[in-house]
Amino acid sequence: MSTTRIPARDLAHVAVFAALIIALGLPGAINIGISGVPITLQSLGVMMAGALLGPRKAVLAVLTVIALGLVGLPVLAGGRTALFALSSPTAGFLIGWIPTAFVIGWLTTKMLPKYRIVPGIGINLLGGVVVLYLFGIVGMMIRGHMTFLAAWTANAAFIPLDAAKAVVTAVVAAQVHRAYPALLRDSVAARAKTVVAN
Repeated sequence: MSTTRIPARDLAHVAVFAALIIALGLPGAINIGISGVPITLQSLGVMMAGALLGPRKAVLAVLTVIALGLVGLPVLAGGRTALFALSSPTAGFLIGWIPTAFVIGWLTTKMLPKYRIVPGIGINLLGGVVVLYLFGIVGMMIRGHMTFLAAWTANAAFIPLDAAKAVVTAVVAAQVHRAYPALLRDSVAARAKTVVAN
């Protein structure tokens, strides 16, 4: 049985995308209606992390952002901390970043060696809309004491924007993987080596 070590290059990727997710929160958040659900660009960063880094590194990037927020740093849109977000009705969306990054990353690696935009959009919609909204709606039902219908209604208006993020992510991912095909391939190879070593 071997111990799994994260290469320095992978750690750099994680740090860069954690910084990207935080930076996408700098424009702030726009709250529409009484639901308290903010419109931010940070979910775009989460989608891109999954599409560009694969499941392991993408999840680590998201966990890094959440960990920084848990120690009190204002890393979320609007200068919020993770502690504040987790205590609000929108807690499910923050938690949902983790499975969103994993699902997009895992399915994207299955599409290699050639990244295709249309399947990529579908993958991003599955992870960045279906999975993320599932967690967000459940969180609103638990934290906000809302019915499923009320929670769904409060979020439905945001779907077109998040669908646009899925398209943008796929277009960017196609260009990046064409220019740097080893970005995800190295992650797949490293995982295979770990399985053989064990």
